[in-house]
Amino acid sequence: MSSLPVRLDRDARAPLAAQLSGQVRDLVTRGTLRRGDRLPSTRALAADLGVARSVAEQAYDQLVAEGWLAARRGSGTFVAADAAPRPAPGSRRAGGTGDGLVRLSTGEPWIDPRHRAGWRRAWREVSAATPPRGYDDPCGLPALREALAERLARTRGLTVDPDEVVVTAGTTAGFRDLLGALPAGPVGVEDPGYRAAVATARAAGRAVVDLPAEARHDEAALRGLAAAYVTPAHQHPLGRVMPADDRLALLAASRTTGAVVVEDDYDSELRYDVAPVPALAALGRDRVAYLGTASKSAPPGLRIGWLVPPPGMLDDVARQHAVVHDAAAWPSQRALLTLLRDGWLDAVLRTARRVYAERAARVAAVLAPHATPAATSAGMYSTWLLPQDAALAARDAARRAGFDLPLLSDLCRSAGGTGVVVGFGGVDDVELDSALAAIRAGLGG
Repeated sequence: MSSLPVRLDRDARAPLAAQLSGQVRDLVTRGTLRRGDRLPSTRALAADLGVARSVAEQAYDQLVAEGWLAARRGSGTFVAADAAPRPAPGSRRAGGTGDGLVRLSTGEPWIDPRHRAGWRRAWREVSAATPPRGYDDPCGLPALREALAERLARTRGLTVDPDEVVVTAGTTAGFRDLLGALPAGPVGVEDPGYRAAVATARAAGRAVVDLPAEARHDEAALRGLAAAYVTPAHQHPLGRVMPADDRLALLAASRTTGAVVVEDDYDSELRYDVAPVPALAALGRDRVAYLGTASKSAPPGLRIGWLVPPPGMLDDVARQHAVVHDAAAWPSQRALLTLLRDGWLDAVLRTARRVYAERAARVAAVLAPHATPAATSAGMYSTWLLPQDAALAARDAARRAGFDLPLLSDLCRSAGGTGVVVGFGGVDDVELDSALAAIRAGLGG
């Protein structure tokens, strides 16, 4: 090694030799220098740093005495210690808990390994494609917006022009876009509901008003709100489908009060009992901002979704994208375009629906003797109503077995719901069976 990435400050209080030994020590503990690496000679290092050779000699002597370095006569000076231990990849969890638990998440999809070839093919195309010279269309690749418009018409009954589709970096990014285009005022969010939506609204400086998840949102509920955030096709986390009469009442209240309805259509294509319920936006394009996401069919790390604002908000959202360059990453857009073109998403959803239906039945076999289902199972999770003490017992038993079981109460703000929310998309069959065995034991089954 001819030099070291160190820098000495002659104006600092610490002696130069102490500065040098401290920085070399840091290089070893961080793993930049590894056991067995040869260091430059004291003469070469001193010349490189512009200091007296005695400075380098003192630093090396100190580190040899501490055991970080070893001097070999006639060979030089070598690193004699290993880097400080680091957490294994994936061992750190959100919030820095570091508990290493497998989360029974409501939002992580199962993707059949047989579809990996199509995923790799899409990224090979990305690597061969020519990226845009500068910032591309702020609302997304035109070809991708066209493909998404076709898909919305085919699967969600929502007929829109491609120019009305805005590609986003996910659901919360699309929600932020809308919040920036809305007039002043609080935002209503279902309770219990999607915590990220609440956090996003509050981060944008909006007050959040709780909308009871299973109540009809009429004019009185929406009065004074700038928007109401709902999940009508599959209420998160209770699983209810918003009845037709309630949909019409919500749209009527929106027109009367001026509040925009934000429809989060996060997993509507994952029903396995009936055909997907049409989008609420198909009934009221003038009042509904539609949010969709690829993260329930493609790996969530793709970080891509889409927004169809009401026509009157489209220009404001587009201008905001253009000013702040708040667009989804070009590689993700280009990959999703290939996945749509090749039918990859449709194939993934077909196999996932079969797997989720079977896993939902296994969850029901364990929970039904002890709890009440909040709604008909659909998607990649099911919610079960239990007294809080029983829910806590199930959660604690799951944790002892290495699983993080979400509580319904954690998704409530003013609502008093208690129970557990069992996600079965982000685990394999062996993990699910182990988790269910622990939950059964915790419930005394």
